[in-house]
Amino acid sequence: MKLARVATPDGMAFAAIEGEQGSETAREIAEHPFGEPTFTGRIWPLNQIRLLAPILASKVIAIGKNYADHAAEMGSVPPENPVIFLKPNTAIIGPGVPIVRPPSSQRVDYEGELAVVIGRPCKDVKAAQANKVILGYTVANDVTARDQQQADGQWTRGKGYDTFCPLGPWIETDLDVADLAISTTLDGAERQSSRTSLMLHSVGDIIEWISAVMTLMPGDVILTGTPAGVGPMAAGQTVAVTVEGIGTLTNPVVEK
Repeated sequence: MKLARVATPDGMAFAAIEGEQGSETAREIAEHPFGEPTFTGRIWPLNQIRLLAPILASKVIAIGKNYADHAAEMGSVPPENPVIFLKPNTAIIGPGVPIVRPPSSQRVDYEGELAVVIGRPCKDVKAAQANKVILGYTVANDVTARDQQQADGQWTRGKGYDTFCPLGPWIETDLDVADLAISTTLDGAERQSSRTSLMLHSVGDIIEWISAVMTLMPGDVILTGTPAGVGPMAAGQTVAVTVEGIGTLTNPVVEK
């Protein structure tokens, strides 16, 4: 099932996206998307509503250097254990919303990633049981002020600006993410191309590592890391991240 958060003529709603590409509809979900959804009976053509960020997380936990080739291009060795950091939930935006380059940064990079959405409260989850706590998967762009990340020696400022966590277009609940293609284009030119099978730490291992530290809540988002090919974005450009089996997340870039 594709779970989305949409803006309709009547306000915001969660919905299931159904139908063939080009003729999809959004079927309104009552209340929230966790557990077995119930439907209100209202349906809109997808082209008559607007897709929002599919979830507003209480927290976004990200994994650094989870592809060996990206660790190498950053001048470091692959870490033995997952490296975790947080992005504020105020960084979350949806499809089509502009990524805003702050005037204090001279280099703002794209980082295409697979994202995991947590489906229920959990703590100390073993890797083999991780699927039981996952609602589904979406596409993410871990936007980074690279110069500030390098200058600060830690990543909060460089990763934390408003608009620096695009998510979407929806959450896919039925997906095997062991070996999916992931790519990023900038103005249509491919910049990143890899597969999730090349992640150093699997989704299960990541959830086990994070949940040993902190309780995960429904709607929390985990960014699983980016492959090689990260690079700068300029105002006026458009960045698109695609994960096989989910879809494409597209955002324009603007100056503040």
